[in-house]
Amino acid sequence: MKLSEEQIEQYRREGYLVVPGVLTDDDLAPVIAEIDEFVDRRAAELKEQGKITHRFEGEPFERRYAKLYSQSKEIGNGLDIFFMRGQAMFRFLHNPNLLDVVESLLGEELTCNPIQHLRAKVPQAVKGNVPDYFQNVPWHQDAAVTWEEADPTEIITFWIPLVDATVETGCMEVIPGAFKLGLLRHQAEGGTSIVPEEMPAIEPIAVPCPKGGVVIMNKYTPHRGTPNVSDIVRWSIDLRYQRTGEPTGRPFHPDFVVRSRTNPAGVLTDHSQWCALWMEALESSKGKRLHRV
Repeated sequence: MKLSEEQIEQYRREGYLVVPGVLTDDDLAPVIAEIDEFVDRRAAELKEQGKITHRFEGEPFERRYAKLYSQSKEIGNGLDIFFMRGQAMFRFLHNPNLLDVVESLLGEELTCNPIQHLRAKVPQAVKGNVPDYFQNVPWHQDAAVTWEEADPTEIITFWIPLVDATVETGCMEVIPGAFKLGLLRHQAEGGTSIVPEEMPAIEPIAVPCPKGGVVIMNKYTPHRGTPNVSDIVRWSIDLRYQRTGEPTGRPFHPDFVVRSRTNPAGVLTDHSQWCALWMEALESSKGKRLHRV
């Protein structure tokens, strides 16, 4: 689907936009199945190692991970897009329904930025003593997690829930209009976050988003995670897209073309090549500074 002129205007005015109905169940089902398979493998490994006693094989997608996490937080080791490198996720990065929305804002020559994450926000009741910023990211701007080289680049965040993201399950909060202030000063303490004295004097708002919807954010929009007080896991995918040929802010990690009207042959469609790029990059970039603070 393409964004309407009214939606584009709201995004340009407020720095964020919630768009329901971008993705169908058929779009998301292969990704969810792939995550399920990963969780099942990890559960089998941890059971073999004696670190969990029950694999909870009959539990649904939105509940099983939390039950395993309550036994061993190691269930999440390797749970991210660039570590898992699944075929279904790779195909999803090219999803035409998603890219039609991206194209509405960035044009026809599109690159997938290498900053991309899969997140499982467990209920507060099972979070345990894990530092809060691992589950509920503090107030920050996405521009703060890129190198300065990407300051001229329009990198747009597309946040995609795999279950309904409600206030109860821990949807994001944003500060509307604050992107116009540009990059605010950040600190590294307690997770990359805006220093308190730099916080805009604007009332934040919650941005719930149903499964199949997308939250779009300007890279200067301050936002944060909120606690999951429900009894299910709030799964989400965090992607960024930009115009092809511009700096990504992570020059040591692989970006790739996902759509091109002028050079369709330049689109990366080879899953094995994508995997090889990430494996090489993760090895060669060990010790690199990821964020600007």
